[in-house]
Amino acid sequence: MASPSSNTSKRKAAEKSISPPPVKRKAQSTISKGAVASFFTPTSQKPKDRTNWTERAPDDDTPPTLLVGRYEPENIGELDRRKRRKIAAFDLDSTLITTASGKKFGNDPGDWKWWDSSVPSRLRKLYTEEDYRVIVLSNQAGLTLHPDPKSKGPKAGNKNKVENFKQKCSAVLAQLDVPTTVYAATGHDVFRKPRTGMWTELCRDYEIPEDEIDLSGSVFVGDAGGRTAQLKNAETGAAASTKDFSCSDRNFAHNVGISYKTPEEFFLGEPPREFVRDFDLASYPYPGTDAGEDGKDLSEVAFEKTNKQDIVLFCGPPGAGKSTFYWRHLKPLGYERVNQDTLKSRAKCFKAATELLGVGHSVVIDNTNPDADGRKEWVEFARKHDTLIRCVWFKVPKALCEHNDVVRALNKSMNPETRASLPALAFNGFFSRFKEPKVKEGFQDVVEIEFKFSGTKEEYAIWGRYWR
Repeated sequence: MASPSSNTSKRKAAEKSISPPPVKRKAQSTISKGAVASFFTPTSQKPKDRTNWTERAPDDDTPPTLLVGRYEPENIGELDRRKRRKIAAFDLDSTLITTASGKKFGNDPGDWKWWDSSVPSRLRKLYTEEDYRVIVLSNQAGLTLHPDPKSKGPKAGNKNKVENFKQKCSAVLAQLDVPTTVYAATGHDVFRKPRTGMWTELCRDYEIPEDEIDLSGSVFVGDAGGRTAQLKNAETGAAASTKDFSCSDRNFAHNVGISYKTPEEFFLGEPPREFVRDFDLASYPYPGTDAGEDGKDLSEVAFEKTNKQDIVLFCGPPGAGKSTFYWRHLKPLGYERVNQDTLKSRAKCFKAATELLGVGHSVVIDNTNPDADGRKEWVEFARKHDTLIRCVWFKVPKALCEHNDVVRALNKSMNPETRASLPALAFNGFFSRFKEPKVKEGFQDVVEIEFKFSGTKEEYAIWGRYWR
């Protein structure tokens, strides 16, 4: 006869075996039902992507850098094809859309949401009720349409980024569903804001001469407005705000000649915030009535030759106008130029200067010469050749130099020596090493030159835009 304890054990074992096994949690697929359905849907039955993509090049000798996506709804009519002379143009990121994930930059084509819920309805109203052509103009330097074959970077990664961007834009435009075009500038050329290459392209695409655009009725909306940081206001309750990363959108609107608004102003009706430009064209007007036909100020003598023979040492950052100053003011006085950019080494500069002095010429040393140690070599060189040496110091701020550099690089008519745009390191390097030149270094005198535009009205029309 079995004991009570053994019966109890058998009963517990039986009860345990009868109970169902624990239910396992089903793994959640990251693939949506829509994606699965789309996979099994025949291509002929899938909804058509109504964004047509093309590429544009800044010139005949350069690979395409502008990506253009034109969206047309399925039932577009003749009313939608007519010329609209008012343009409402918008930046893309942080203006029309932002990331849904909260990341600063989203690589996933699905990682986006409208910047504000009011954005799509406001854009549709602009098109359907206010007769605007709605356009997107976006700098996208993170994309590379045609990687350099010699580059060691991952080609597939660049291609994926471009395709992801296209998918995201197609989704944005499809949800908006009004005829529009996205222009994405991927290079640092004429298409990149604040330069106006994208504006020129949109006018061509919609067959509207630029001088027929209703500039007073048009607007550009973007987040790069040069706004300064703002502390929290205890009285009004206004939240603290960080400063904008640049002023390129405001400057683009200035170049085109249309009004500018931030997203907060345009979509939310907030008042404008204070802003500042690191370089303001208002400080550098055209010379005016005192200028001759070539823009040279006739009332001012920029430089006087005081010695029969001497050396003039330039001191100033790249883009300060040193070479232009030489050709306009010192070449007519009989000075010959020695330039390290051309000769490639300091030793060759000393050799060339020796030869020029030997045949009786006065010489200009057209280099940056930022520090006293470098200038000392030329002072000693002058002493060795029993020649007086003067210094011309170009007191030009960094932002203005960078502006001049870009104007020169992107405009052949103002770039006789065909110089390429310089990297930021060239400017940062000069200003980190710069020491103000002094007479006590051994100079006869130090002539200070502040920048004034010198050129024709046609040249000023090019120079007097924001280029960076």
